[in-house]
Amino acid sequence: MEKKGTQELHPVEVLAGIEKDLRYISGIIKQKGREILSNYTITPPQFIALQWLFEEGDMTIGELSNKMYLACSTTTDLVDRMEKNELVMRVKDENDRRVVRIHLLKEGERIIEEVIKKRQHYLNEVLIDFSAEEVELLSKGLHRLHNEMK
Repeated sequence: MEKKGTQELHPVEVLAGIEKDLRYISGIIKQKGREILSNYTITPPQFIALQWLFEEGDMTIGELSNKMYLACSTTTDLVDRMEKNELVMRVKDENDRRVVRIHLLKEGERIIEEVIKKRQHYLNEVLIDFSAEEVELLSKGLHRLHNEMK
């Protein structure tokens, strides 16, 4: 390993392999997620929006747009369709009546919970031949990688 200052640089081949594996894993997860979603009446972008609301709570169109890297007009259309399907509702902010927040309804929450359970079941099937120690190491490594990337 080469050194740069006090930091050791990792071999390019190893980094290339990690990047490639993460890219492929991401693609497989995305495809599997779409297969699971095909049994529901929501689109992948709607699922992502519901997931943000599930994890972060009520937010404005602008906040949701930023999280999803979408234009506000696109997010507004998305929310309109989800509101029509009774997955979310617009509510006035209690502190500032001019502000409208998107609130996740029970049906939206139910869909998120079901889909996440199905994704976890799929992951469990994939990891079935991994030892408990391997799963723990993978979990810790991915958690650390995620934290370093934030």
